[in-house]
Parts: sequence; structure tokens; C-alpha cells
Amino acid sequence: MNLIIHQTFLPADDHDKSLAFYRDALGFEVRNDVGYENMRWITVGPVGQPETSIVLEPPGIDPGLSDDERRTIAELMAKGSYATIVLATPDLDATFERVRASGADVVQEPTDQPYGVRDCAFRDPAGNMVRINQAT
Repeated sequence: MNLIIHQTFLPADDHDKSLAFYRDALGFEVRNDVGYENMRWITVGPVGQPETSIVLEPPGIDPGLSDDERRTIAELMAKGSYATIVLATPDLDATFERVRASGADVVQEPTDQPYGVRDCAFRDPAGNMVRINQAT
């Protein structure tokens, strides 16, 4: 089998702010921007990697969710503990400085972790954890 990660979905409650983070701070390209009724889905991804995308979607959009479940999602997003994505870069320190200079919410500066990874962390405008590893 030959599988790749094609798309992953992250909640975005302010698509313009999320777009600025993923496009301007992280340097991703916008691949699609679709509106339907009062909702919006934006697909972004790393330049030169068209097979891998992140879809920024309205939170709690699944029609099978109850109102209680939607409230729980909103509460977890507000705490910054609902969703996480881990990225990698060959130059962690330069990437960290670029993202920090954009005004992003810094959670952790570049750190050598005891489990062997050097990484940093930010929260995107929706509160999603964005960890960035030093690529080896």
C-alpha cells in the first residue's frame, strides 16, 4: 500500500484571521475558498506539496452533533485544547521567528524535548495547537 495524508480538517471560527495565519505567517498557499450560506471552507497547503491540504472548516458543522456537543466543541476551542496539527521544517529557528513576527500566539519557543524532538508551538486564531518540529 502507498498512502499519503491528503487532507486534514481544522475548525476555524474566524476564517479571515485563520487565513492570515496559515497563508501569511506559515506561507501556505490558498487552494480553495468556498462559501455556502453563512459558512466557509478554506483549503490551504504547503507550496510545492499539492497532495497535502488543510481544510479550515466551520466548527461543529457535522449535522449529527447535538447542541451539547457543539457547546463542548466551542468550550474546548476556547481553551485551545480541541485540535492539533504537527508540521515540520528544516529550519525551526527561522520559521519560529517568522511566525512570531506575524503576531501569532506563542505557546512554546524552540525547545529540545526529552523524547528527542526539537520543536516549538503556536495557537492559531481558532485556538488550534500548531506544533512545528525540526525536520531531520
